[in-house]
Amino acid sequence: MHPQRERLHNELHARPSIYFSEPAHLYHYAFLAEAEQHADLLLQLSETSGLAFDTERVQQIVTLDGGVLKWERHTEFSTLTLMAPKGQGSDPWLPPPAWLAQVVEAYDATLISATLVLVEGGESWRGSAEAYGFIDPAGSQVGGGDATVWSDFHLDAGGVNRLLLLNHGLNDFRLGRMVRRLLEIETYRMMASLSLPLAKELALELHAYELELGELSDRNAEQEDTNPRPLLTALSRLSARLERSGARSRQRFSATDAYARIVVSRIEELREQRVDHCPQLGTFILRRFHPTVHYCAAIHRRQESLAESAARLNDLLRTRAQVEIEEQNSSILGSLNERASSQLKIQKAVEGLSIIVISYYIFSLFKLGLESLGALGVEVHPPTAAAVLGPLGAAIIALLAWRIWRVKRH
Repeated sequence: MHPQRERLHNELHARPSIYFSEPAHLYHYAFLAEAEQHADLLLQLSETSGLAFDTERVQQIVTLDGGVLKWERHTEFSTLTLMAPKGQGSDPWLPPPAWLAQVVEAYDATLISATLVLVEGGESWRGSAEAYGFIDPAGSQVGGGDATVWSDFHLDAGGVNRLLLLNHGLNDFRLGRMVRRLLEIETYRMMASLSLPLAKELALELHAYELELGELSDRNAEQEDTNPRPLLTALSRLSARLERSGARSRQRFSATDAYARIVVSRIEELREQRVDHCPQLGTFILRRFHPTVHYCAAIHRRQESLAESAARLNDLLRTRAQVEIEEQNSSILGSLNERASSQLKIQKAVEGLSIIVISYYIFSLFKLGLESLGALGVEVHPPTAAAVLGPLGAAIIALLAWRIWRVKRH
């Protein structure tokens, strides 16, 4: 059995929904948290609730004070969801229990999404969404008409977004899954929007980079005969800044694209139908959410296009520099050829002079030898000496010339 088989198979059951019946409140909070921060969050939750949690798991569902608490750990964030049966009272939007409010307050700096879902049944229904404090709400029938959802997407004084769900015919299981979709839409919508401030900041930077790149392109086109090294230096600095900008934003924009796909998928799973004169919930969200996603994607494409343009200009400058280097190398090689030709001529002159000197030296030796023979009483007739020593001297000189030629050839 593969060591990961059981773990991979159990991913089908990794994130179950909370199943419940109306009327009920669901308090949902999402916190930006890495592994260490997630462990601290669970420790704080354990201290305030008095329950023990398994930090090695990615989610856990426990029963607490008649309600159900669920925590989940994701890649970039952690979520807490509390389902509490609706109590008796005139205020439909009750605050969370004190222990949960204490945890939320402790991690308020990392709170990215806070949602309160009120699930009503036919017996507790007040007759209209406006009766629950909504102003110009958006609403839709969901689940094939088995439920209706409203919200005006205005944050209350505590920064919480409110959703109202009226259940017509959903059982506990379908109701839990429907509420989960609504909570995921809100959470992933906020996580996708995290890149919007970064995109606006990058837009200003990219504008400055585009002006600088345009100036470098103009200089390259107008100064073709000048040294490209200053342009290459300036372009290298610009490319380094672009790469740093891309490294800072690439992961964030990729996450935005992934979160946006989840939001769209969850809205499609709602199977919305129009209710009364209200705009549909999904239409209201996407009409305002899509521009954010498209703007971030446009900044990402603009960033990549600018980097590609800088790379192309860099290639042009390097090609130009390479051509200049090749021309310089060609000039140097021509100069070396001329110098070698001059040295060869000098060498030939030296070789000729060497043969003349050696010839003079050989015949001087022959002359001394003949004079020595004459002093010893051996008389040598000049014609005989010339007949013998002439060919011998010529042979010796030819042999020397042949040896010099052999050395030059090798």
